[in-house]
Amino acid sequence: MKFNPADKIQDLQYFGEFGGVNPSISDSSTYTFLSAKTMFDTFEGNAEGCYLYSRHSSPSNLYLGQALAAMEGTETANVAASGMGAITPVLLQLCAASDHIVSSRTIYGGTYAFMKNFLPKLNIKTTYVDITKLDVVEAAITPDTKVLYCETVSNPLLEVADIEGLSKIAKKHNLKLVVDNTFSPLSVAPAKMGADVVIHSLTKFINGSSDTVGGVTCGTQEFIDQLRNVNDGASMLLGPTMDSLRAASVLKNLRTLHIRIKQHSHNAMYLAERFEQDGLKTVYPGLASHPSHELYKSMINPEYGFGGMLTIDVGTLDKANEIMELMQHRNLGYLAVSLGFYKTLFSAPGSSTSSEIPLEEQKEMGLTDGLIRFSIGLDNDIERTYNMMKDCMKELGIL
Repeated sequence: MKFNPADKIQDLQYFGEFGGVNPSISDSSTYTFLSAKTMFDTFEGNAEGCYLYSRHSSPSNLYLGQALAAMEGTETANVAASGMGAITPVLLQLCAASDHIVSSRTIYGGTYAFMKNFLPKLNIKTTYVDITKLDVVEAAITPDTKVLYCETVSNPLLEVADIEGLSKIAKKHNLKLVVDNTFSPLSVAPAKMGADVVIHSLTKFINGSSDTVGGVTCGTQEFIDQLRNVNDGASMLLGPTMDSLRAASVLKNLRTLHIRIKQHSHNAMYLAERFEQDGLKTVYPGLASHPSHELYKSMINPEYGFGGMLTIDVGTLDKANEIMELMQHRNLGYLAVSLGFYKTLFSAPGSSTSSEIPLEEQKEMGLTDGLIRFSIGLDNDIERTYNMMKDCMKELGIL
């Protein structure tokens, strides 16, 4: 039977303390033990089902982690207080001083800034490559390389990583392939293609309501145990702990993710096709014109489509700002960073979410001033939305 992540989530059943259809929220920072030996065993990581301290784990966080691991097809998962709270401990757990990372050149600006500006303080270096060229990726590997890092669909240029190809390279050189799958939950299952660690910013599509910041690391039981280790675990010692109330909230929203992703993808495909027909420079993995269209088509679960992210290029930053302000004024969405909301969100990433990347490097990777990144919302009548957007563009001379 084909792996369907939505079914795996649906099959998980948790009862509340009094028979509630939602699990009870563990509103405690610390937990009692019936014996001193059990406390000792829990500190040593040898008492399954026992809780020590909520920075380590809690029932609410464990429920959410189990559901996300089921979605990604990994042994287990560890939730965190933010996407960066998931990404940074993973890299610090896998790398030590003098180690090296090979990373996609187009990644989320916060991840880029961590690798570029913070990790060198620890003598960990990063080489940025065009992740779509496997020969270039392999050529960048050195004897010190420990991690190969990419995003399934890159932020914001929507480049597609060949995860199976990258996995073969990683295994050949004994590296860990870490994949940020934030843009493509349900659509792509990187662990099934050979990724060692899969990360999400739960803030985005998975939560879906722009009211919570969160992250998750999905991987083997061995690696997650290492992250949580009380003596040298990066997640345990750095402390990016998700609050139990937030974990419970995300778990509820996760139950409707399959419905939302289908609508995000349907609406994005509709707009991308129309924008391209209108002559706009449009990038969307679902378009045949996308350089990695066939690759991505072979990677996705077609039930969930090509995702909710697309970009258009209107030429200049001034023009981009002008059209975004007008679309917001016409109630077509919000001029805001982030993604996965029920309303469409749009921003010029060169001056916002990717502003940590130096201008000369933005130009080198093809991140232009006039690029607008859209996170397409759940609009019921997407034809109406398109016509209203088109009117805005005609009014400003973009079309």
